[in-house]
Amino acid sequence: MNASDKISVGIVGASGYGGVQLVRLLLEHPKVEITYLGGNQSAGKDFAELYPYLGHRFHYTIEPIEVETIAQKCQVVFLSLPHGLAYNLAPQLLAKGCQVLDLSADYRFRDLKTYSNAYNVERDDEETVAAAVYGLPELYREQIASASLIGCPGCYPTASLLAIAPALKQGLILPDSVIIDAKSGTSGGGRKTKVNLLLAEADNALSPYSVAGHRHTPEIEEVCSDLAGGEMRVQFTPHLIPMVRGMLTTVYATLRDPGLVRDDLLTIYNAFYRSCEFVKILPNGVYPQTKWASGTNLCYIGIEVDPRTDRVIIMSAIDNLMKGQAAQGVQCLNLMFGWEETLGLPQLAFYP
Repeated sequence: MNASDKISVGIVGASGYGGVQLVRLLLEHPKVEITYLGGNQSAGKDFAELYPYLGHRFHYTIEPIEVETIAQKCQVVFLSLPHGLAYNLAPQLLAKGCQVLDLSADYRFRDLKTYSNAYNVERDDEETVAAAVYGLPELYREQIASASLIGCPGCYPTASLLAIAPALKQGLILPDSVIIDAKSGTSGGGRKTKVNLLLAEADNALSPYSVAGHRHTPEIEEVCSDLAGGEMRVQFTPHLIPMVRGMLTTVYATLRDPGLVRDDLLTIYNAFYRSCEFVKILPNGVYPQTKWASGTNLCYIGIEVDPRTDRVIIMSAIDNLMKGQAAQGVQCLNLMFGWEETLGLPQLAFYP
């Protein structure tokens, strides 16, 4: 394929961890060409100045964020911005014919009131929100394929929803019994200076945060409600773990039928994800590890049933920067253009 045949792609907010993951993935993607990188504070700098390890392979001067320039240069735009900024750009880019993949929370919610309560941002772009599709391919593949605006999920919701979706969809669990215990590497906090992410603070420490009030909770609940066919509430507790990347989520729920055993659940989960290349259901007695997913778009899922408590325990491991952010965005891009879903996406981790 000639360069002229490739899809022109831009990244707004390319200087963060999500942005650099996108750059790396798109540089290796056979059907796209990076034609724009945008940022405000980093405008005028060579991207290789921010990330010198890319200097032998990629040089591009970061440009100011201007809608006209973006629309002239790009067919597709990734918005890798802090929450509350993308909704100012997306409608303008869509109006100029661009397709948009938003990696922030701005288009993950169907209900703007829920979004506003979680992120303390008031908006009135209901029409644009109504056109957005939630970018979790394993659950909304067909809708993504025909959409022009994708709200890519957060890392915690991705790991949690992939773990719980089959059980909810098949009515295997009591909806009001779901408890999610999730742990993430420090890269999930972004590249800005934060005291709790300093090595001296995070190393040799495991710490919960935003207990009973994390803003990903309503995102998880909204999709769970859609899957269960009724309003749901979940108990979600995130933790920071002393490593850079990776996420492990453990979901507990009470089985509707106490007679179900682990093999039953494994059969159901394998059937549910039979067409999903990036979800790997582990065999009996094998539980996921974050290292297995590192640097990939994979989600490993392990299942156990405790007959003493009639609960199912579902464990999922992903790379929070990949399946939880950039790589999942590229997976959505592949679907939008009718390409192989796995195109340009790594499926083997660096191990150990």
